[in-house]
Amino acid sequence: MPQINLDYLKDFVSEAEIFSKKKAAENALSALVDKTGAGAEFTGFVSLPKDYDRGELLRIKRAAEKIRRQSDVLIVIGIGGSYLGARAVIELLQSPMRNSLPHEGPEIYFAGCSLSPDYMYDIARLCEGKEISVNVISKSGTTTEPAVAFRFFREMLEKRYGKEGARKRIFCTTDKEKGTLKALADREGYETFVVPDNIGGRFSVLTPVGLLPIAAAGIDPEELLSGAAEGMREYLSPKFEQNAAMRYAAARNILYEKGKTLELLVSYDPDFLQMAEWWKQLFGESEGKNHRGIFPCSATFSTDLHSLGQFVQDGSRTMFETVVRFKQAKHSFAVTEDRENADGLNFLAGMDMGEINEKARLGTLIAHTEGGVPNIIITSEAKTPNETGKLIYFFEIAVAISGYMLGVNPFDQPGVESYKKNMFALLGKPGFEDIKKALEAKI
Repeated sequence: MPQINLDYLKDFVSEAEIFSKKKAAENALSALVDKTGAGAEFTGFVSLPKDYDRGELLRIKRAAEKIRRQSDVLIVIGIGGSYLGARAVIELLQSPMRNSLPHEGPEIYFAGCSLSPDYMYDIARLCEGKEISVNVISKSGTTTEPAVAFRFFREMLEKRYGKEGARKRIFCTTDKEKGTLKALADREGYETFVVPDNIGGRFSVLTPVGLLPIAAAGIDPEELLSGAAEGMREYLSPKFEQNAAMRYAAARNILYEKGKTLELLVSYDPDFLQMAEWWKQLFGESEGKNHRGIFPCSATFSTDLHSLGQFVQDGSRTMFETVVRFKQAKHSFAVTEDRENADGLNFLAGMDMGEINEKARLGTLIAHTEGGVPNIIITSEAKTPNETGKLIYFFEIAVAISGYMLGVNPFDQPGVESYKKNMFALLGKPGFEDIKKALEAKI
């Protein structure tokens, strides 16, 4: 179970200050659970681990097996919450280099998350000479990035397999009843899975949005849900002292009040990089409203200590770090002895790289806190599906509590629409003519 360590805040935040937020955190959790807070219609993720439709989970597992049998490549089409969670879980539990390593099941690539022609071209090349399936994920079916990508890959499949063959290789995760993608899926006979109405995209990784690609990668979705169910028992506890999600939310809000407006999520494992990307959307889209919020960013240490370390150590004092630590690595890798000791590192001979990585973490922790950067430590037992389910649920509950404490609705995202309106106008979409004229005067 992910645990939180606030000991390295003691030079910045007192225990009394932490407990001064107890009532606010408990009230925020109560509003979340009782559905009395803003955006309550989108809080289905809170009870999802115990309310999950077992029939749909079985269909997900069957579809994943079909994809694994018939495909060398699975193209997952989506943007934001429609792909980040699945990619994060797959890379954390398997590897960022999964497609290049020996693996069971298809290679998995993510499209529809960019409008770059070069990115699309490269994915198309990776599909040459291979059997392909597609999982397109979109509530409406009209979001530009995934809709453009789906046009391309749907045409590719129909040219290669014919309409009937393509029908067996296209899986749509979309609205239960409405939207252009749902209408297309019904007309063409594609197998569909439901994006729940009461769960927003950034909270949807434990729905079919994330679970179908995750299962196609060979990861048991039931283990993720089981871990999240354990997280429910832990992080819905009404007692502040026993609830790590509440204390994390409280610490973040105190640091924000003290002028710490940037949170650097740090891991010492490159396979956590996409999990950090998922976290950035979860926290940035949930809290960044009404000119409030902590800016979420991330780094992988020790890699980024050689690029960002100087700024973290000696730059402006507007940040704090949240370090995600895994007690157990997936593998053991010992340093060998060199007869000449040319690099002077024989003192490390026989030591496991996991131990060296941990000493790097501790040394950095001391340096940064002494340099004026508060640190919050979140410890997970291991990189397993069960523990990952707990970690996902921890962050989801924590950001909801934190958003309520901040005084914003954690479940809407009004600012996301601004760039879309301008993009549509500049592209000449009907109905946006007046906006286009105003924009062209500014360009």
